[in-house]
Amino acid sequence: MKKNRFDRVYELLEKEQLELQKFYDILKPHQEKLEVREELEDFLAFVGLPPTKEVTLAAINRIVHLREDMLLQVIIDLEEEEQIALRERAFVWVSRFYTQRFSKLLEKIEKEKLLSPFYLALIKHAHTIGQTFTSWQSSWMAQIVYGINRELLRLFNGDEEKIFELLNEKRLLDKGHGGEIGDRSYSVLKILSDGSFERLSYADAFKEEVADAVQKIEAAIKELAGLEDEEYGLHSAWVVYLIKIKEALQERDPDKLIPKWADVDRAWMKITSPLQIGHPLEYYEDHYRKAVALEWDVRLANPNYKSGKRRQIIELVFRKLYEEIGIDAPSIYEATLHNLSRIQLYVGRPMFFYGSEFNGLFSAQVVPNDEVVSKECGKKIFAYADMILAAQKAKPKMRIRYEVFGKEIAQAMDALLDKEDIWHTIYDITTIGHELGHILWMDEESEAVMNRSGMFKLAEEFKATSGGLVAYFMFEDDRYIDELLLDHIQRSVSLVGWMEVPEVLPYYVEGLLHLQGLFEAGVFDFDEKLSIDFAKIDALKMWYFDTYKKLAKVYLQKRDSKEFLQQFVVKEKNYLPKDKKVRNFVEYYYNLYKRIGREILS
Repeated sequence: MKKNRFDRVYELLEKEQLELQKFYDILKPHQEKLEVREELEDFLAFVGLPPTKEVTLAAINRIVHLREDMLLQVIIDLEEEEQIALRERAFVWVSRFYTQRFSKLLEKIEKEKLLSPFYLALIKHAHTIGQTFTSWQSSWMAQIVYGINRELLRLFNGDEEKIFELLNEKRLLDKGHGGEIGDRSYSVLKILSDGSFERLSYADAFKEEVADAVQKIEAAIKELAGLEDEEYGLHSAWVVYLIKIKEALQERDPDKLIPKWADVDRAWMKITSPLQIGHPLEYYEDHYRKAVALEWDVRLANPNYKSGKRRQIIELVFRKLYEEIGIDAPSIYEATLHNLSRIQLYVGRPMFFYGSEFNGLFSAQVVPNDEVVSKECGKKIFAYADMILAAQKAKPKMRIRYEVFGKEIAQAMDALLDKEDIWHTIYDITTIGHELGHILWMDEESEAVMNRSGMFKLAEEFKATSGGLVAYFMFEDDRYIDELLLDHIQRSVSLVGWMEVPEVLPYYVEGLLHLQGLFEAGVFDFDEKLSIDFAKIDALKMWYFDTYKKLAKVYLQKRDSKEFLQQFVVKEKNYLPKDKKVRNFVEYYYNLYKRIGREILS
């Protein structure tokens, strides 16, 4: 079979990941002469960390997987300002490290003529634009996450509900479609000298960065105008997409930003080539106004991936449960089915990434988040299955997993990584099922209406995963039930380690809800030690059926997400389970995680 132009590039991306994973060889005995050791030592010196065994693992995790969770545990005893400075230095080092690698890969692609002139020019410009997003990220974090958000917490003595009341009452959120309050923002909140507030568009809050990005986008448009996309016939679509990004970046009226970025999403949905560019889409870092993060990347679909029937199965569960629940919500029903019918699925690898993505890449993503655009154009799902499997295989065995689950179960979890066909099936059920699960039970106003207490995302991640699980439980046989349960309990427990990582709070809370189900069904029990009963799987299925239907009713009636969540969790310093036994386990695991979470199994 003749290879397309992207096959060879995809192979290079696989090779790049294998090269990166050599950092883990540093942790093995008698590996003093590794080339990557010098780079690791440079990272530690630049950031200002000692080369202890635990710090080394946290540093490798930050470099290879871009994850901050282990690093945050290493520096948890430092003053807040010191932590911020250290995290910033880590970001700077990692971004420079990858940007150099991307430049070298670009040179190789150009030298070997692996792409057409059009797509080569496109990714070269994407790389240049991305570097602006990366340099912009530091000031974005300083103004929003480390700036106004900390000031709001101080003003209201840590009472987040009062912050959300202020934002709503003073109309400090961007307007969305039709003048309604939006579910996210592309602006920055500023406190004036008289104590009042104003919103500034990114164009006004980050004038130099936006001007630089616009200049580079204009250069891309100019060069691409003289080239043709001979393979996919998407020349006009790509040019319009870049024009729309430029126009959105330049918009200064905060109440026109969501519609402007909606035009970006509309243009983007018309691009269907295996190579995709990701623009600002998600909003996890900013908990209050949901300021959209500075994402920018190039993604490449695996040319040999064969999609399964996950979408059809998810649609079946939605139709069946909608009928069983019996709440008439035609807008939600039609929007869900319409979005499911037009899904574009891209399973592959990240090629280049910039800006906020140096603080963590997603394993999968369903976008756009703008439901008005989705109603018109559908959605795209991206999944990085190959990357995730290779990453999990490369990681060393961690002592905490063996300590919590016991040797037999921990070894079974490890063995699953070597059963690649089964692993990919589980990934399809859980991860792609999760992304499809996001689509269910929503129309274009759901998030804005259900986020009155600022807790929508905390319920939404649980809804997504549960949708994928319930679909499997309802419509597929139990051929992979043991492997699915192994994967599920491992993930649910591991999410507790993110208790004090604000950027991934929705996933931490999701984990608490899964643990509630595992304990309530009797799969888990805890009395100083965790015991697991796989025979209780049927009880767990029933818990998910019942709980998911209750949550679906909240969505159908567009009630505040807080109503659902407060059954299970309570906010103290951090969110914790209400159930005493679940809480005891969570506190046990987190204390253990702080103590041995970075220890490798000897």
